[in-house]
Amino acid sequence: MASILVLNGPNLNLLGSREPDKYGHRSLNEIMEELERFAGACGHELHYMQNNSEGALVDAIQKAANDGVDHIIFNPAAYTHTSIALRDALLAVDIPFVEVHLSAVAAREPFRQISYFSDIAVGVISGFQGESYMLALQAIVNQAEP
Repeated sequence: MASILVLNGPNLNLLGSREPDKYGHRSLNEIMEELERFAGACGHELHYMQNNSEGALVDAIQKAANDGVDHIIFNPAAYTHTSIALRDALLAVDIPFVEVHLSAVAAREPFRQISYFSDIAVGVISGFQGESYMLALQAIVNQAEP
């Protein structure tokens, strides 16, 4: 049984109402509950959190190492393009993670096409709205199977 942590960055608490053409109509809670059900059905433990604060996300990454988390699904949101602190935290704990984005970041503004995480992630999934999370979880489950 793998322990999986889903971390969500700033403004993702507004999913469902924030630019639904880019990010979808489902709330973050709806997406996370679906992930939790799927992970449980596959015999894995899933926890999730959302925070608008960079420091709280760094703390969660550091805590994940102490809690024995095996994998992280990480949507850094706007911190994708700015946060050396989050990158350093992920490097320090050495927990494999999948970078997730709801919108197709490669088709957006040039500044959104820069990621401080893609080169250290085991994979990057973007452009499938809430389904991006499920694709990341499915990849982790597939790799965890013997």
